[in-house]
Amino acid sequence: MIYVVKPGDTLYSLSRQYGKSVLELARLNQIPDPNILVQGQALLIPEGEKTGALTKEVGGYAYPFISPWVLRETLPYLNLLNVFSYGFTPEGDLLPPPLSDDAMLQQARSSNVPAALVLTPLGRDGNFSNYLISALLNNAPAQKKLFEQLQQVMTQKGYRELNIDFEYIPAADRDKFTDFIRMAKETLSFPISVCLAPKNSPAQRGVLFDGKDYEAIGKIADRVLLMTYEWGYKYGPPQAVAPINRVREVIEYAVSVIPKEKILLGLANYGYDWPLPYQRGRTVARTIGPVEAVEIARRERTNIIFDNPTQSPWLQYTDYNGQRHVVWFEDIRSWEQKLNLVEQYDLAGVGIWTIMPFFRPGYVLVNDRFRS
Repeated sequence: MIYVVKPGDTLYSLSRQYGKSVLELARLNQIPDPNILVQGQALLIPEGEKTGALTKEVGGYAYPFISPWVLRETLPYLNLLNVFSYGFTPEGDLLPPPLSDDAMLQQARSSNVPAALVLTPLGRDGNFSNYLISALLNNAPAQKKLFEQLQQVMTQKGYRELNIDFEYIPAADRDKFTDFIRMAKETLSFPISVCLAPKNSPAQRGVLFDGKDYEAIGKIADRVLLMTYEWGYKYGPPQAVAPINRVREVIEYAVSVIPKEKILLGLANYGYDWPLPYQRGRTVARTIGPVEAVEIARRERTNIIFDNPTQSPWLQYTDYNGQRHVVWFEDIRSWEQKLNLVEQYDLAGVGIWTIMPFFRPGYVLVNDRFRS
């Protein structure tokens, strides 16, 4: 069950109330000091972890520089590791991540968790490039070369799936991107999954949406991941990262044009800390994890508030320089609402962006819902 901390609560009082040890509650909820709880903090009260097989896909995205300890602790909760990210050149040469993925692949194998190679438009300089997308989609020989190298690398390294994450595709290349997915499916001997920006209708316009045909891609790909986050983003105004009402809109459109058994829901494992007042074009938020958000509240002696319309937690504080801040993040309550939608619409599972910050209570909650 999920318990929300009230004034006067301590881990010791909760330990007596629920018959759990202080150590167990502190470890599960990643509480560094059992003497201090934050009013409004959501705690997971364990009733015993399930040990059966996962009945839905639970994937997690990670960079090769992930802490080995974090990866080792996270893998038991996953049945797919998405390695972010391979890039490519305009000529179709596959570019490996700057840091080798060998160590994380070895850890995944040791935990019997298959891995997906994530392909994104990263160039030799390590930066995202719209030019790379258009150059590749308009060059058939380059695509053929890229698929040949993908087949070779994925076979050698033991990858089990290709995840294609192309964003900001030019509208003029919409059909060519669909053809690219079709060619990948026909050429490679691996399942193909595709990341989709959070679209809520076929009429929705914008640089995130114009280049992707939900229905056509859904017919070809084995899986699609709905990127249901980033409404609140680094350069935008403060707001919930993944408001439940907006997430529901995306799911309802997706299931109307894509088989539900192909759809994965994106889970945001992060939040943002915005300095105030927000100034368009100038304010840049700092990315934080769920555990860090609670730590900020503890350090600044402020309460966590849960916003009902968005089903998201937030807090405010003033730092030692007198600068005001507002923080929106995800916790087990907001995750629970998304998991409810996965079950309500009978989706294939979830994809967590990212598993770089460790979030044990979130993973235990997901496993409790999706393990037999």
